[in-house]
Amino acid sequence: MRIAQIAPLWETVPPPAYGGAELVVSLLTEELVRRGHDVTLFATGDSTTQAKLDAIHPSALRLDPSVQEFNVYEAIELNRVYQNAHNFDIIHSHIGFAALACAQLVKTPTIHTLHGTFSLDNQKAFSFAKSQPYVSISKSQREPRLGLNYVATVYNGIDPSTHRFYSQPDTPPYLAFLGRLSPEKGPHHAIEIAKRTGYPLKMAGKIDRVDVDYFEQEIKPHIDGEQIQYLGEANHAQKNQLMGNAIATLFPITWREPFGLVMVESMAAGTPVIALELGATSEVIAHEETGFLCQNVDECVAAVYRVHEIDRFNCRKHVENNFSVKQMVDGYEAVYRQILAEKYSQNGHSRNSSLISLER
Repeated sequence: MRIAQIAPLWETVPPPAYGGAELVVSLLTEELVRRGHDVTLFATGDSTTQAKLDAIHPSALRLDPSVQEFNVYEAIELNRVYQNAHNFDIIHSHIGFAALACAQLVKTPTIHTLHGTFSLDNQKAFSFAKSQPYVSISKSQREPRLGLNYVATVYNGIDPSTHRFYSQPDTPPYLAFLGRLSPEKGPHHAIEIAKRTGYPLKMAGKIDRVDVDYFEQEIKPHIDGEQIQYLGEANHAQKNQLMGNAIATLFPITWREPFGLVMVESMAAGTPVIALELGATSEVIAHEETGFLCQNVDECVAAVYRVHEIDRFNCRKHVENNFSVKQMVDGYEAVYRQILAEKYSQNGHSRNSSLISLER
């Protein structure tokens, strides 16, 4: 199957540190290539892949201070993809609403995986393209009122073999927080939980431009280098070690999290997750088996004292059984086949002739 993957240009694929959607695109692309598909990845030039790389810009846009208008490069990317649409059986977009208009102008079907949330503005664009095929990354991410044509929910996956399992946390014990240091990720809650329990908190993650004021006012004053530590951005190995050695990873979000890859990465390391029950957390965490789903910060504090009840091996198995890259790619292959079968059926081809086009 000839597949185009449209990646966001904000980060490198795969990302060196933080970047959930870009990591998913990378794992999906590499596994599709391994399975024998002909894949072209549209991404930044510093991306690493076994697929054909069509580089839109030399480096991740967020790391290039000369880039002032992100939308210009996204437009170039879409132009490059859809000028070559006839060379693909499937186009798979990971950039939200931006690909909707182009997708309606070509015969090659576009699958849209929605990695984010709906805003008052972007839902207007989706409302004009309801019939295009969408994939949600959790059931809770969906907005039924928009009437979008969801063809599947495919949970994000990781490669467990690249995540070391930690059977015991480190001593002295500490709590971990990983993710963007932004209001919706709740690092201010994580600090409160740590202070109320007395445990040290080790935080790692990026600070986006829009979150600088929040960090300076709400987070930085609490960082003392002892109980509250900020370690900067962490790469894969550092994240794995930081979470694996913790007694728990805190996920005290304040928004409807579309998925939350950090939860999966933590459980893969054997570390339970304490989360506020918003968005997809109840679909990712098995309550009282791989972590705790809490209604408020008070319950998060109480859960810290119960983490010893969680079997760390069960956390790992939960990921292997539900959130592996194999399961994720199986899900997307099924979506590709479904969409192509519908396309050839609509064009009057027999099922047998359509299956020829579905072969790798």
